[in-house]
Amino acid sequence: MIDLIMNDVLGTPAILVGLFALIGLIAQRKNVAEVVSGTLKTIMGFVILDAGANVIVLALGQFSSMFNEAFSVDGVIPNNEAIVAVAQQSFGTETAMIMLFGMVVNTILARLTPYKYIFLTGHHTMFMACMIGVILTTGGLTGVILIVVGSIILGSLMVLSPAMLQPFTRKITGSDDFAIGHFGSMGYVVSALVGKLIGKNSKSTEELKVPKSLGFLRDTSVSVSLTMVILFFIVAACAGPTFIESELSNGQNFLVFAFLQGLTFAAGVYIILAGVRMLLGEIVPAFKGVADKFVPNAKPALDCPAIFPFAGNAVIIGFLFSFIAGLMSMLLLPLFDLKVIVPGLVPHFFTGAAAGVFGNATGGRRGAVIGAMANGFIISFLPALLLPVLGTLGFEGTTFGDADFGIVGIILGNLIQFIQSNLLFIIVIFVGLVVIYAVGWKTVKNVEKKDVA
Repeated sequence: MIDLIMNDVLGTPAILVGLFALIGLIAQRKNVAEVVSGTLKTIMGFVILDAGANVIVLALGQFSSMFNEAFSVDGVIPNNEAIVAVAQQSFGTETAMIMLFGMVVNTILARLTPYKYIFLTGHHTMFMACMIGVILTTGGLTGVILIVVGSIILGSLMVLSPAMLQPFTRKITGSDDFAIGHFGSMGYVVSALVGKLIGKNSKSTEELKVPKSLGFLRDTSVSVSLTMVILFFIVAACAGPTFIESELSNGQNFLVFAFLQGLTFAAGVYIILAGVRMLLGEIVPAFKGVADKFVPNAKPALDCPAIFPFAGNAVIIGFLFSFIAGLMSMLLLPLFDLKVIVPGLVPHFFTGAAAGVFGNATGGRRGAVIGAMANGFIISFLPALLLPVLGTLGFEGTTFGDADFGIVGIILGNLIQFIQSNLLFIIVIFVGLVVIYAVGWKTVKNVEKKDVA
C-alpha cells in the first residue's frame, strides 16, 4: 500500500497535481460537478502534454537528420514545451512539487514584501520548475531539501521578475492594473534599455500602417505552421531528395515529406499548448482564489501577450527582427564554438513581439527594431550556452528558449559543479539570485526616476 501511494500515486505527476487541484477546489467549497471536472481536466492536461511531446520529438528528430545532412552541423530548435514534456518522464514529481510550493512561496513573498505580484503564467511556472528540479537533482539534492530550495528559487523569480519589469509595463499600459509574468523578462529589460539609449525622438511604431495581409502572424497556429513548413522546405532542399527519400520518408516525395513534417511539428505544439491550457486552467484559478484572500492589493502578473494590444505594429516588427537576429546568430555561433541554434518561431514570436513592445515604449521604432534584435541574439546565444548543461542531463538536442531560463540554468548548472555542501548550496544560490535581480531592479528604478524627472 505504501509503495502504491508513494510510487504510483504521488510518483505520477499527473495524479499528484490532480490531487492538489482536488484539494484546492474542495477548499473553495466548489460543488461536486466542479470538483470532479477540475480534477479530471488537470490530470488530462498532463496526459495531453505527453502526447504532444511525442509528436514534437518525432518532427524534431527528422529535422535534425536533414539539417545535419545538409550543413554538417548539429542544429537545435529551442522549445520549452518539448524539453519539459520529455523531462516529465524522469523528473515529473520534482517538477510538480517545486511548481506547487513555488506558487506558495510567491504568495508568501507577495504578502510580506512590497512586491505584490502573483505570477499567473502557469506554463512558465511549470517550465522553470522543471528546469530547476532537473538541475538541482543532478547536484545531489533530494527529498524535502530539493523541494525547499527549488521552491524558494522559483517563488523568488516569480515575484522579482514582474517587479523588475513593472516600470516599463506601466509605461506601455498607462496604468498599474497588471504586471507581466513571463520568464523572458531579461530580454524585455534589455530591449527597453536599448530603446531608451538609442530611440530619442523616434516615432512610435503605432504611427505605421501595416498591411492586413500580415495579420495572420497573430494566429499562432497558422504562423507556427507556415514558419516550420518554410524551414523544413529550406533544409529539405539543402539535404536533397536522395537522402530524404531513401533514409527518412520511405520513398515519399521529399517536398511532401517536408511539408507534412512542418505541420506535424506545429500540430505537436498545438496539442501541448492545449494540454497546458487545460492543466493550468483549473489549478491556477484555484490557487489564485487562495492568493487573493491572502495578499490584499495583489497585482496579477500575466503572460506577455497581455501587452500586445497596446502596440500591435510593434508586435509584428518585434517578431520579424528578433527572427532576423536569430538567423544571423546561426552564422555567428560557430565562431564561438557553440552549437547552431535554429531560430524557432515560438520563442521568437512571443518574446520577440514582447521585446518590440517594450522597446517601442522607450525608444519608438528604433527601440522596437534594435531592442527586438537584441532579444533575438539573447535567445540564440543563451540557449547555446545552456545546452551543454542540459546535455549532461540526457537532454542534449533540445533546450529552453527564453532568456530567463538561460540565465538561471547556466548559473545553477555551473554552481553545482563546485558546491558540495547542501547548506552552502542553498546560501549561494539564494544570495546569487537576489544579487542578480537586485542589480536589475536598481537599474530599472534608476530608469524610472529619470522618466519621472
